[in-house]
Amino acid sequence: MVTRATAGDLDAILTVQKLAFLKVAEEMQNLNIPPLTQTIEDIKVEFSKRVFLKYELSGRIVGSVRAHLDGANNCQIGKLVVLPEYQNKGLGKELMRQIEQQFPDCGGYELFTGEGNGVTVSFYSKLGYLPVLSRVQDGVSMVYMRKENR
Repeated sequence: MVTRATAGDLDAILTVQKLAFLKVAEEMQNLNIPPLTQTIEDIKVEFSKRVFLKYELSGRIVGSVRAHLDGANNCQIGKLVVLPEYQNKGLGKELMRQIEQQFPDCGGYELFTGEGNGVTVSFYSKLGYLPVLSRVQDGVSMVYMRKENR
C-alpha cells in the first residue's frame, strides 16, 4: 500500500534507498554515488522540502519515491527505490503513478537516471517519459526525462 511517509519513516527509507542503489553502484564501479552517501541528516533536510511516499507490505517499507514542484511548475521526481527482492513486481510503477497524482496541476514530470542503465531508462519510457537531455553529473552520464501532464 502506498501512503505519505512521515519523518519516522526516514531511517527505513534510507536503508531501502541504499540497498536499491547498491547494485547500480557496483555495476558503475562507484560506491560514492549520492544515493549511497546520503546521510540521515541529509534526508531529513530533503524531507522538509519534498513529498515522500512509501510502499509498505506487511508493515515493512519496501519502496519509496519523492518529488517537489520547481519554480517552473514542473514536478521533479527523485529516488524511486524498491528493495531488490521486490523489484519487477509493479511496485515502482505504482509509486510513480501515486507521486504523479500528488501534483495534478503541474506542467509536467521530470526525472533523471543513469544513461547506461538501460533497465531504468526502459522502465521510465514505458511510463511515458521521453529523454530530453544527456549530461555528465558527478562523473556519471545521466539522461534527463520528461512526461507532459495531460
